[in-house]
Parts: sequence; structure tokens; C-alpha cells
Amino acid sequence: MSTDVTCDICVIGAGSGGLSVAAGAVQMGASVVLIEKAKMGGDCLNTGCVPSKALLAAGHAANAARRADRFGIQTGEVSADGAKVFAHVHDVIAGIEPHDSVERFEGLGVTVIQGEGRFTGPNTVEATEADGTQKKIRAKKFVIATGSSAFVPPIDGLDGLGGPGGQSDSGVLTNENVFELAEIPRHLIVVGGGPIGCELAQAFRHLGADVTVLEMFKILPKDDPDLVRVVRNRLLEDGVVIHEGVRVVRAQGGPGAPEIVCEDGDGREHVIQGSHVLVAAGRRPNVMNLGLEHAGVDFSPKGIEVDGRLRTSNKRIFAIGDVIGGLQFTHVAGYHAGIVIRNALFKLPAKAKLDHVPWVTYTDPELAQAGLTEAQARETFGGSIRVLTWEFAENDRARAEKDTEGLIKVVTSSKGKILGAGIAGPHGGELIQPWVLALEQGLKIGAMASTIAPYPTLGEVSKRAAGSYYTPSLFSERTRKIVRFLLKYF
Repeated sequence: MSTDVTCDICVIGAGSGGLSVAAGAVQMGASVVLIEKAKMGGDCLNTGCVPSKALLAAGHAANAARRADRFGIQTGEVSADGAKVFAHVHDVIAGIEPHDSVERFEGLGVTVIQGEGRFTGPNTVEATEADGTQKKIRAKKFVIATGSSAFVPPIDGLDGLGGPGGQSDSGVLTNENVFELAEIPRHLIVVGGGPIGCELAQAFRHLGADVTVLEMFKILPKDDPDLVRVVRNRLLEDGVVIHEGVRVVRAQGGPGAPEIVCEDGDGREHVIQGSHVLVAAGRRPNVMNLGLEHAGVDFSPKGIEVDGRLRTSNKRIFAIGDVIGGLQFTHVAGYHAGIVIRNALFKLPAKAKLDHVPWVTYTDPELAQAGLTEAQARETFGGSIRVLTWEFAENDRARAEKDTEGLIKVVTSSKGKILGAGIAGPHGGELIQPWVLALEQGLKIGAMASTIAPYPTLGEVSKRAAGSYYTPSLFSERTRKIVRFLLKYF
């Protein structure tokens, strides 16, 4: 049985971007149909940002207890109850779920269809619900917000460990099932040293697991090496074993006793034995089984092709978030949603500008970046840039809290225009926000240097780094001559 539905906007995918479009559009007077085949809230709520940060919080708490003797606090032996840790993770998800629920969106006036949507033509989508009911949706505009999924590389023997996507405690893990564990792994082997791999490696290490990270290149390869060094050193201090520059050749063993065979730069093979394997080797846009070929939408395994206004090759269809590749962050998907609403509802030719998008790796210490790194700035501007740094070891608040590892690194043009900022240190994700504003507003370094920062705060590192821009000229011989002249004759 098939039912015809017409609307102004049809959104496929109820993750961060899709929910933002649906909520915004319906509250502005548009009729909206939202199609989701899995869980409302998408990857971020169910298998990504929310559960990973909840797990990290538990790990950080355990590690803080172990390190409390720095302050003369005796805590005794610290251990983690895996069942209670993962119960905490799921409690956090459950607390947020109502905000993203079917009931809330239906209450807003959105027609929610829980099923799989496929394009059958340039302006029609057919949605099939779990009970087999089919609905044909015709809309003035469509928004594809189907996100991305964990990429499991074709490693020989990996299926024999339990198979990617398996839900058993001994199977191969990804971010999509790792939070379903019932206990803390004895020895977790992490394949991939990007943000997800590093975050989960540290979280499980803090919770008591032995952890080995295998990375083909360098960990956190998209970040500034000076900042990555801070995170790497902390991971090593925590007891995480890191092998960089290794290629995973094959997997062997079986459930509960997996072995990963890797090859170093000299061609020598090494066998890593563990209890669990977590694959964190990147993500792939969810572009398959959408019928995009029937809608005239150009796409590839790297994502759906869009223009600056986030329109696909079929101009009535937009695509946002992870499904278009590029910067795969929840906050980018939310930003994309605003661009689509301006285009689809108000007919404004708004374009997405992603030059200053911040990102954070939530290890301890956190690593945050906005704008250009030093390497990117040198590639664009050559040797005319200025690089400013300030160590957390010189910050009084960091000293008081005995958390002095890290630095801030700011890149400016020769005339002081802020080009980028990176922070590896405590609360780096919070401290990066003033730099995001400065970048978006095109401010010069003097704006940050002249602010009054409350004392003692970690935020003073930003003011100190900015102020160092003026140190060479302010304390130069020329300045001293001017001061001596003024003091002598006036």
C-alpha cells in the first residue's frame, strides 16, 4: 500500500543537520517531512560525540583520582566498574534523546517517517517503513543529511575476529558498537591514530585497559605538529603504546584473542596481541541506496557534490553535513542547516564559508584549532607570517592546578592580521572560541592583546601570546632611545 504525501521540504536523515533543518523550517511556517531509518539524533547522539565525551569524562575522572596525590590527596587504588561506566554513557544519551525524539518533532508539526528513503525521480522520494508501508513524498525542496559511517579497511583476516559491526564483546569494534561493551577491555588495539582513535585510546587507558595505537603515518596528522607533540607525550605518559609509521598487514587469532600483524618502515613484521580491536580508520559518507542516480544527483564514494550554496547537481536538492565529505563535524552540519534554510525558505543566495571552522580533539590535554596552522599559513603567505607562542607553564592558574603541559600557537600576517590559532592544553576547546570570533571578524592581533583578562584564568594565555607580537618593537633599542629622550627633555 502506498500513500502520497506533499510538503515544502523533505529531509532525509535525522542527525544534527537534518534535525536543525526540520526544526527551523517547520517553525518558520514550512511543511516538513523528516525520514530516518535508524535512530533519531544520528551518529552524534547515539554513537559519536555524546557517548564518546561521556566515556572520556569517566576516564578523566579516574585519572584525576590517580593523580590527586599531586595535591597531597590520598585516594588509594582506583579501578573502573565497566558496567557502571557504560551505564553512565547510556544515561547521558537517554537524557538528551527527548530533545531529538519523534514525539518532539511531531509536536513541532514535522511529519516523521521512520523508514528508509530512496529517490525515485528528480522530485520524488519513496519511504518504506518497517511494516512495509510505502509513502511517496513530493516536495519543493529536498535535503540529504544522511551522515557518514565508520570505514573498516579491507584488512585480511579481520572478519575472523568477529567481523566489523559485530556486537559481541570480542568482535571488531568501531565507534558504532564500542559503547555497547559490558566491561572494560583487557588490552585494546586501536587501528588508526586520528581524533577518534586517540580519544578512545586515552579514555580506555584511563579506565584501566592496556592500549596500543597503530597509525600508518603520524597521530593527529591534520593538526600542528608542535601541538600534537603535547598530546602524544601525555598519551605516552598515561601508558598508551603508540606505533607510528606502521602498516597493518593482516589480522589473525580469533574472538577474545585477536592479533594484529603490522609492518614497520623497514619492512619488519610485528605481532600485537590484545583482547579487543577498535578500528578508527576514518569515515565514509552514506551515499549508497539513496537512489541518487534517479534524482540526477552527482556523487562518489567521497560524498555528494555540492556548490557553495550546498545545492547538488539537481538544484532542488541540497546536501549537508558528513554526506558531502570535507569537514565532518556536528557543528559544521548545524551551520550547513542555516545556509540551507536561507536558500530554501528565503531564496537568499547564501554560501557556506568554512575558512574558520574550529575543531577539537577531546584528549587530556585538549587540542583545538581554528583557521590556518603554521604549515598552511607558510604555504599561502610564505615567510611573511609571524608565529606567536605561549606556554601554559607560564600561566599562574595552570600552575595552581598543576596542569601546565601545553601551549598556544597563533599565526598572523606580517601586519598583525590573525590567520589561525591552535591550543594544546587544559580546556583548549573552550579557550579557542575567542580566536574563532577574531577570525570571523577579521581582527588584528591588537584586539586580543588589548583585552582585559581576569586573573588568574587560563584565558590569559591568549592575551599573553597576542601581546608577544609587540615584544620585539616595544623593547627594542629604538624604543629605549625614544623613552630616554622623552624623560630627558619633557
